[in-house]
Amino acid sequence: MHIEQSVSPSHIQDLPTSTQLFTGFMKLGLMGFGGVLPLAHRLIVEEQKWLDSAQFTNLLGICQILPGGNIVNMAVAIGYQFQGAKGAFSAVLGLMSAPTLTVIGLYQLYSHFQQITAVQHLIMGLAAAAAGLLFATGFKLLKPLIKSKLTWFSIVLTFIFMLIIKIPLLLTLLLLMAINLSILGLQHRRNTLSDAES
Repeated sequence: MHIEQSVSPSHIQDLPTSTQLFTGFMKLGLMGFGGVLPLAHRLIVEEQKWLDSAQFTNLLGICQILPGGNIVNMAVAIGYQFQGAKGAFSAVLGLMSAPTLTVIGLYQLYSHFQQITAVQHLIMGLAAAAAGLLFATGFKLLKPLIKSKLTWFSIVLTFIFMLIIKIPLLLTLLLLMAINLSILGLQHRRNTLSDAES
């Protein structure tokens, strides 16, 4: 998960401190009702400019195949990248502390008022909004990759593997990686042969 070489010096003029990592990821955790991934791109790429969009997408792909939550893995990777182990700990602590306390408090309220119809409708509305945020984030993450035919091919295969055949996520990722590497290898070999002939 080391991303140092892909981060350009102009992009990270000022490295975030451990305190900035803590407060940034705490803000992310507090704003992320229904999941923080939809807001992570906005905070990390657009507001803080810790990574650019392509780096964020690549790091998310790596975090996706690791055990644990994507955003927790990303907090560890980004924190460690900029401030080592201290930064990783600060980012994860910021991400988890305030939301954990908030959830405990909100659950106490929900357990007392969950039978009220208005509360049930509120929860359904929040779930729909969270789904919409995930779709919007998916489209935003596709922007750096959308011009590639291989990207569209991978998207179609993902839908087939996960929704039709119902292959588990890890196996789907491994299959996609093997297929993409094979295609890229064939393309490289074809380009090499064309260059040799010319």
